[in-house]
Amino acid sequence: METISSIAKRLNVTNGRIYQIIKEIPADKQPKKDVKGKYNFTKESVEAIENYYNSSSSPKTDNESDLVKQLRADLEDAKAEIKAKNNQIDKFQKLLDQQQQLNLSANRQNEKLLDTNTPSQDDSLLQNDHTDVSEPTKGNYKGVENKTPKKGLFGWLRR
Repeated sequence: METISSIAKRLNVTNGRIYQIIKEIPADKQPKKDVKGKYNFTKESVEAIENYYNSSSSPKTDNESDLVKQLRADLEDAKAEIKAKNNQIDKFQKLLDQQQQLNLSANRQNEKLLDTNTPSQDDSLLQNDHTDVSEPTKGNYKGVENKTPKKGLFGWLRR
């Protein structure tokens, strides 16, 4: 003896879907109800339900619930946003690479400037600057001058 539940389990659908299928199959193959209102399934009615279920196509997008439609739309929005973020990351990566190359180039130029042994005009002006040594006057001159020649801003690196 077949029941709605046993057919639903076998087809992996809900009991409500079995009731819908029963209403949609031809009247001559529908199961008959007994006095208590329960369906009495014959072999033909079970086969008709199974055939109808197997022949019906998968649920169409028209039958999808609003929640599923909203989730699909959200998923598409998320995909588009991820694509935009990936493009931004690529642009930032290129900018970072350019900045690193510029820093490397500037460092190389600074090293070349520091490695040159030829004093610049600024260095010769600074060597003639005596502001850190007090000039001898009549009262404080002891006969020995202690001058420290300046070698420029980066002179300490040349030692």
